[in-house]
Amino acid sequence: MRPSWDEYFMEIARVAATRSTCLRRKVGAALVKDKRILTTGYNGAPAGLNHCLDIGCLRAAWKFPPARDMSFAEDSMPNKTPLFRQRYTAYLSRAVSYLLHTSCVLCAKMIVNAGIRKVVFAGDYPDELSLEIFKEADIELQRFS
Repeated sequence: MRPSWDEYFMEIARVAATRSTCLRRKVGAALVKDKRILTTGYNGAPAGLNHCLDIGCLRAAWKFPPARDMSFAEDSMPNKTPLFRQRYTAYLSRAVSYLLHTSCVLCAKMIVNAGIRKVVFAGDYPDELSLEIFKEADIELQRFS
């Protein structure tokens, strides 16, 4: 049976998550505009830094709660997708982000700045502030079921 568009793009986000180097939460993303994939991404160490797979989880070692921002040790999606590069903002305007989890605050702010108008997500991320950011920015949130 042929998958719906949402099923198709969410499966691509799931496959992207298999590249994640985070030991706690593997996240994948697919950015889509007009039913065309613009890019994919996943979380891990920023470019050039050691990966948690190699050195262990700094969040666990330092006892950081899940929602506390520790961006230098996680979320390499800025290095994997053009979402976070300002020169692509017009291109990403009105795009849809397919995510395995709702975003952390850092990613939520970048999604707003990129002009993305809709986020389709499969699971929750324990950060209420990111949901408030999306609400204030009038970004549509759709739970994938």
